[in-house]
This record gives sequence, C-alpha cells and structure tokens, in this order.
Amino acid sequence: MGNPRTWRNGTGLLTCRDVSVPVEIAASYGTRRRGLLGRDGIAGALLLSPCNSVHTFRMRFAIDVAYLDRDLRVVDVVTMVPGRLGMPRPRARHVLEAEAGAMRSWGVRPGTLLTITAGPVPAG
Repeated sequence: MGNPRTWRNGTGLLTCRDVSVPVEIAASYGTRRRGLLGRDGIAGALLLSPCNSVHTFRMRFAIDVAYLDRDLRVVDVVTMVPGRLGMPRPRARHVLEAEAGAMRSWGVRPGTLLTITAGPVPAG
C-alpha cells in the first residue's frame, strides 16, 4: 500500500532508518476524529491520513506529533501536552502520533523519510 490514497483503517509497520514499530492507520473520518482519545498510551504509533493539524484536548498523556508530507517525509516534530491545539502545517498531508519521547528514540526528525507498510504486523 505505497499509495496513501488507498490507505484504509488498519495496522501496519512504520520503518525509520533501522527501527520498525507497529502503526495503527486511521483513514476514515471517525477513526481520525477519535484518534488517541480515551487511551492511556499507545504501543507504537498512530497515522492519521489525511490530516495536517491535531489537538490534545481530553487526552490523558503527552504525545509526539510528526507532520508528514505526501511522500512521508517529516516536515516538523513537536511534543504536545494534554489540552493544546496544534498549529496546522500547510505542507503536511499526514500526522503520526506516538507517546512523548518515542520519536526521538526512533530517530524521527525533520527531513527524515519514513516508510509505512500496511497490513498485519508480524508477531515477535
């Protein structure tokens, strides 16, 4: 599923340099709107597509937010605490969310090209 226009709700694998982590894909309006609300954390990351802005109102934990362009290149990375409204990034087409501190450990920073492979995540 290399073409983001064909993405559907589901799971996949996010690869950044030599690190691979599970990713949930939220492509419908309802799943994007729900996002991480009501959760106490996330193992891996959540991709919101299409999306160029997020908020953390009613969230229970701080998150890292990576804004991605249409080629999945990172435009910007910010950490947001609960109760904040993020500024839209006009060049962003997708947003990747993870627990605060995770993206730094994965090596995600502006200019990094990510790969997301949709489908079941292998166990292990």
